[in-house]
Amino acid sequence: MKKTLLAAVSISVAAFAYANTKPSDSSELVNQQCKISAEAVSTLKGLRYGNTSIRKDVSSLINTHLKTQENREVAQKALNLMVDDKSTDVATLEGKYCS
Repeated sequence: MKKTLLAAVSISVAAFAYANTKPSDSSELVNQQCKISAEAVSTLKGLRYGNTSIRKDVSSLINTHLKTQENREVAQKALNLMVDDKSTDVATLEGKYCS
C-alpha cells in the first residue's frame, strides 16, 4: 500500500511541477506528459493495478495538465495503447508511443 501511494504521489508531483513551468500545451509539454504516462503505466502495472484503474488514474493526470482538447485526445490514445501493451518497461513504452 505504501508503494502504491508513494508511486502515485511521485508521479503526480512530477507531472504538476512540469506542467506549471509551461504556459500552454507546447510540443515539449505533450512529449513530457507522454513520458510521465509511460512511467505511471509501468509503475502501476508493476504494482498489479487493473487496466481500468490505470486508465482512470493516468487519464486524470492528462486531463489536469494538458489544456488543449486535441492534445488530450492524442495523450489518451497513447495511454490506451500503453495499457494494452504487454510490456511493463518504461523505455519500451516510451519508445513505442512517445515519438
